[in-house]
This record gives sequence, structure tokens and C-alpha cells, in this order.
Amino acid sequence: MNIEEVREYCISKPGVTEEFPFDEVTLVFKVMGKMFALTNLDGEWSLNLKCDPQRAIELREMYPAIQPGYHMHKAHWNSVMMDGSLSQNLILELIDHSYRLVVAKLPLKLRNLNADL
Repeated sequence: MNIEEVREYCISKPGVTEEFPFDEVTLVFKVMGKMFALTNLDGEWSLNLKCDPQRAIELREMYPAIQPGYHMHKAHWNSVMMDGSLSQNLILELIDHSYRLVVAKLPLKLRNLNADL
């Protein structure tokens, strides 16, 4: 996958916006104002995704390209090195997992709005 494919996939999800809140090279995807994915547009390409803590450990043990989240809470975020070693299906599933985790924590009113989009 390339950055544009990841971007298109993320912004196709209901309630998602993209922005550069930190600097001009860190693209952040939010659902209803909450981050679920971050990627760098400069240097070695990686994707930070939220993950269930137990699953995060399992993924890190299975895939060298999945590491504790860089500059993130290591128990809840993974950095996925986009080096070509992971399948597109796995990457999309990890994006979906991150999105669902964030949506599940939204207040009910926002979750309902998100479902209507």
C-alpha cells in the first residue's frame, strides 16, 4: 500500500477528518474529533494505530514491522512500519480495528451521529 491508498481508506470511513495538528509532516486521521491513525509524510513511512493492549503484544510478537507506538502510549498504540512486509489485508484490518476502538469510546450521542453518516 502507498500513502494515498491509506489516506483514501481512512477518510472513506464515517465521521473521519484529516488534519496536521502537530506539524506539517504528521497527518492525523480523527473520527468525531478523536485520533485513530497518524502517519508521517517525511522519512521512513509508518502508521500509528490504536490497538487492544493484549492484541498489540501478540501482533508485535508475530510481525517485526509492528512495534510499540512511537511517541504514543505503548500499551494502546502500535507503530506499523510500512516497509512492504505486511499484507494489505492486515493493514486494512488494523486500521479498521483502530477506528472501531475509538468509535466504541465515543459518547453515545456521537456514536449515534457516526452511525447515521
